[in-house]
Amino acid sequence: MANTAQLLRRQSSRDIVLKSQKSIDQLELRELRGRLVSKEHGVGHHHHTSLHHHQPMYGATNQGFMSDAFDESSELEQEPTFGSEASTSKAKAELVASALEQQQDIVEGEKEGEERESWDSKIMFLLATIGYAVGLGNVWRFPYLAQKNGGGAFLVPYFIMLCIQGIPIFYLELAIGQRLRKGAIGVWSQVSPYLGGIGISSAVVSYIVALYYNTIIAWCLIYLLHSFESPLPWADCPTRLYANYTYDHEPECVASSPTQFYWYRTTLQCSESVDMPENFNYHMAIALMVSWFLVYICMVQGITSSGKIVYMTAIFPYVVLIIFFFRGITLKGASDGVAHLFTPRWETLLDPVVWLEAGTQIFFSLGLAFGGLIAFSSYNPANNNCYRDALLVSLTNCGTSMFAGVVVFSVIGFKATATFDRCTEERNGLMALNRTQNLPVCDLQRELANSASGTGLAFIIFTEAINQFPGAQLWAVLFFLMLFTLGIDSQFGTLEGVVTSLVDMKLFPNLPKEYIVGGLCFTCCLISMCFANGAGSYIFQLMDSFAGNFPLLVIALFECLSISYIYGVRRFSDDIEMMTGSRPSFYWMFCWKYLSPCAMVTILLASFYQLLTEGSSYPAWIAAKGSTDSMEWPHWCIVVAFFLILSSILWIPIVAVLRLCGIKVVEDSDPAWFPEAELREVHGIVPHEPTELERSIFCFNMDGTEGMCCPKYGLPEKSLEEEE
Repeated sequence: MANTAQLLRRQSSRDIVLKSQKSIDQLELRELRGRLVSKEHGVGHHHHTSLHHHQPMYGATNQGFMSDAFDESSELEQEPTFGSEASTSKAKAELVASALEQQQDIVEGEKEGEERESWDSKIMFLLATIGYAVGLGNVWRFPYLAQKNGGGAFLVPYFIMLCIQGIPIFYLELAIGQRLRKGAIGVWSQVSPYLGGIGISSAVVSYIVALYYNTIIAWCLIYLLHSFESPLPWADCPTRLYANYTYDHEPECVASSPTQFYWYRTTLQCSESVDMPENFNYHMAIALMVSWFLVYICMVQGITSSGKIVYMTAIFPYVVLIIFFFRGITLKGASDGVAHLFTPRWETLLDPVVWLEAGTQIFFSLGLAFGGLIAFSSYNPANNNCYRDALLVSLTNCGTSMFAGVVVFSVIGFKATATFDRCTEERNGLMALNRTQNLPVCDLQRELANSASGTGLAFIIFTEAINQFPGAQLWAVLFFLMLFTLGIDSQFGTLEGVVTSLVDMKLFPNLPKEYIVGGLCFTCCLISMCFANGAGSYIFQLMDSFAGNFPLLVIALFECLSISYIYGVRRFSDDIEMMTGSRPSFYWMFCWKYLSPCAMVTILLASFYQLLTEGSSYPAWIAAKGSTDSMEWPHWCIVVAFFLILSSILWIPIVAVLRLCGIKVVEDSDPAWFPEAELREVHGIVPHEPTELERSIFCFNMDGTEGMCCPKYGLPEKSLEEEE
């Protein structure tokens, strides 16, 4: 049974359009339908009845690969007999011979490797998507932004941006990937040949982000390895041997702190500016090679292999967060830290920067516009409920951010309280000696606010707090292992968008997917050696500041505009109703056509304005002072930043212009096989009659057309008369 179903899956991805070949497929489907086994109804129960009581199927009998071409007549409902099988086989043989004579190239194009994969189970898809969306930003970015931008008041713009920008685009990407059953390049080329650049842009920006994102995984591996040492190497300052054979603590470490020194000087071996890349960092280079090898091992077998790995990588971070939660809330000062995080400062809502950072955080924490979500959903059954998935994953992502904020600030509260107590003890000791001048200023709120975001929070602030835990080695291992699993999970989704696009474009038609993955990881590993030197951390900050924000906003904006004004909101809603059985509400259509594009344009303009007025700088480590100074980017870094942005987004106009000139950057391909007629019958879909509100807001016409939409170049849309 599995072999027959796999044969059907292979045929669904071969773009066979000749009538004679379709006849063969119909006969095979008739034979397959009679042999399908339903868990509830037994062998031979006809398919239409079972689908009404059936959840979307995964694996070998994935319903997304069934044909909509056959006629569901009464003869399909009968149990196949020996005579009918014989006649079917004879007819198939005759049609095969005819097809081979007419189209040799079709047969030559049928290869084992063209079979499209599918998820083994629904839980595997959900865990992979949650692991992709929930990343390092939930742990080290959201808590910092919340306490910085009004505490509990920050949740107001955060959830507003989630509703008008985050969930609508997440829903859009899941739905269009499931409907068109291709990667990002294939999907947007099918919406319109002029839009193929959107998919290429997604693949390029995913490739660039994967380059520097894996550097974080390498840092986590270094810290994880040294977490087994006792005492922890960042617990105390190292000693220096002087010429007179005396020992003393490293002055640079004494001027800063043990965690800062270990991060900047031992791990990163930082130079004093981006213009001075000092010696090659061999430890970092080895860590990068190991991290890329691990990514390759996890991805080489496709989603079937990486999907199984997510059972560990997606669940383990939650286990560690729960452990840290119960440890954190029992620490002295934990309540002060959590109160500092969520105490609302309502006046901050009048600051436009707060809304800008809320929208930016929602956008990037969900992993939108990378192409990974489209690739993941393209492996789903056609009748999967993508609306429920979008809500579940988006709310899980935001809930994780808030839960991680409680965990992080309970620990930061403990660290701040310990620092405050030491300061108070020192102050009281000086006062007891009648010293009233140059007394230390002890302020608990200042210590709580003195938290960092990103790498500073993870590798400096949090590690300093862990140093004060009993059994610090165990907590360090758990923490950095959690960061490692969070990072590599998101890396799967980022690279899957690139790999799926390359496979769907057939750039290497004779190359197995595992070789494509290997070549991709190898080139990334070579390029990432630029992070293995004294200026490597500065190059990382440069790429993180420019390569992964502006291009993604532009790509997501064009995705929204393409669905709303080229593919058509009405047609997109019809597709979702056909797949899920329920039509998107007025709210989602309004977001796709108006609210979400306006929100993204606003964030883009505000970000550019902020960049022009405030400029951009990076914190450079000054060894003599034992601290960081803010330095402006040199001119060559600004050129690199513009190159990173333009190399991602320029594909959108380039592909469109070349297409107008008759040059095809992305080759046309036929639509993937989709059981449209079958889904319509199963869900009882009837032509939707637009309401008065829809006609006035979205310009829906009674004849099925839609106003404010450009001519469509993708899938042909049937008129209402044809559908009836």
